[in-house]
Amino acid sequence: MMERLVASGLIADIVLAAIALEALALWAYRRATGMGPRLLDLAGAMVSGAFLVLALRLALTGAGAGPILLATTGALAAHLADLARRGPWR
Repeated sequence: MMERLVASGLIADIVLAAIALEALALWAYRRATGMGPRLLDLAGAMVSGAFLVLALRLALTGAGAGPILLATTGALAAHLADLARRGPWR
């Protein structure tokens, strides 16, 4: 069963769903309590992580190098944007 989850890329879909649920839960917690991280503070890490999981899914399902490169470039862009927003140089 695990082999089928990996080979089909479904494992990556499950991880992407978990990332989305985590973001939703953290947003709901902050909205309800006023505590917890701001969504913008989470966005960079979540988006870059989602792009990396997408790249994994593409690799597992036999996509070509082009789509995988685009997904990893998206992860890099999201990570750099997050660093620029948070960095001490701003």
